[in-house]
Amino acid sequence: MSPTAIHAAYIVSSILFIVGLKQLSSPKTARNGNLTAGVGMLLALAVTLLDRQILSFPLIFAALVLGSGVGAVAARRVAMTDMPQMVALFNGSGGGAAALVSALEMAHIFRTEPRVPADAGVSIVLGALIGSVSFSGSIVAWAKLQGVLGERATTYPGQKLVNLLLLIAILVLAVLVVSNHAGLGAFVVFLVACLVLGVLAVLPIGGGDMPVVISLLNSFTGLATAATGFALHNVVLIISGTLVGASGTLLTYLMCKAMNRPITNVLFGAFGGGPAKAAVGGREAALQGATVREATVEDVATMLGYGQLVIVVPGYGLAVAQAQHAVRELADMLKKRGVSVKYAIHPVAGRMPGHMNVLLAEANVPYEELYDLDQINPEFERADVALVVGANDVVNPAARTDTSSPIYGMPILDADKAKHIVILKRSMKPGFAGIENELFYDPKAMMLFGDAKESISKLVVAVKSL
Repeated sequence: MSPTAIHAAYIVSSILFIVGLKQLSSPKTARNGNLTAGVGMLLALAVTLLDRQILSFPLIFAALVLGSGVGAVAARRVAMTDMPQMVALFNGSGGGAAALVSALEMAHIFRTEPRVPADAGVSIVLGALIGSVSFSGSIVAWAKLQGVLGERATTYPGQKLVNLLLLIAILVLAVLVVSNHAGLGAFVVFLVACLVLGVLAVLPIGGGDMPVVISLLNSFTGLATAATGFALHNVVLIISGTLVGASGTLLTYLMCKAMNRPITNVLFGAFGGGPAKAAVGGREAALQGATVREATVEDVATMLGYGQLVIVVPGYGLAVAQAQHAVRELADMLKKRGVSVKYAIHPVAGRMPGHMNVLLAEANVPYEELYDLDQINPEFERADVALVVGANDVVNPAARTDTSSPIYGMPILDADKAKHIVILKRSMKPGFAGIENELFYDPKAMMLFGDAKESISKLVVAVKSL
């Protein structure tokens, strides 16, 4: 292929990436966005294979067939509750690929060049560093979400100092390699240290902060890909990696804003770590000894069936119970009775960005019934019932009023402003923040204890009989 045709194809691929990314910003167009970006990647891959000197086309195509088969089977079999784990693994795979390519390029330079060129050396060590951290950190994130490791933050005395010293050692090794004062052996030690840093960096972060961590690691993968593109002089890698890095960084910022916590607090604060507090003060102490009202299925069904507006607030408990289909069935039943149903989506509900959107989309909930925090909050005052399914900290009024609360200042869904509040939970166990939820003790609130899927299925039967 001529250089002009190659560059034109890369430009088309880059445009398709940008259009696909834009389409991913809305649930209505997200499927098309995946398809559009996939076509762009296929075009970029085909052009690269035709442009570069490929040692073994049969080996390349065998790898493509094998990887595509594994990916297709895994994507179809994964449960919606396990989608965050798959995203974490995808992030790690991208970062690992970038680190591996950087390592092979460095090995090639050591074998064929008398010295490591400064520009290529910097790009390679950056790609290897960021990609390795993304790979090992994503594996730890997967293990926490999967339950292989405990979801709580894992900390020990002097942990931050150990991480800092390890980072300094990594930077020193990188400088020695790039300045040609160390060889391939030092680069291998550098890679191993980067992998260890990724593990140690994610271990002290609790499972409830994994949405932010996954988003941040996604941006790391993009940056590693861009750095690899500079090392390989591949324009499409630079563009696509920069797009992923920029979008992941922006998403990380928006999620931290949604929790009213700086990224430094997420990464270094060990939020949610350690045992639950033995003693509490302020408003939380005042809640001790307070009682909650338990509701019956019949009571809740009556409120729902004769209301005008019902707002469903989904949380991670909905995903655990796999109750999304039951919720949609209940909503369909209510709409047949003339009840308006809307879904309130908090930016950090669930275990990954957009977790609730994906979960409800899988149950064919109409996109137009999903509302983000700013859109839905004014609606709660006129809602007859706020049906909270497995959500906790994102509806806790302490975030607005209790300055001593760890979630103070976090924007929440205004479920407490509805005329009636029905909360579906297995128990009174607190959420990730480890604090009591004031909403449970609100005079307008009623608890419907049990598995969310079973409770909602009973509500469907009860509403039918009204």
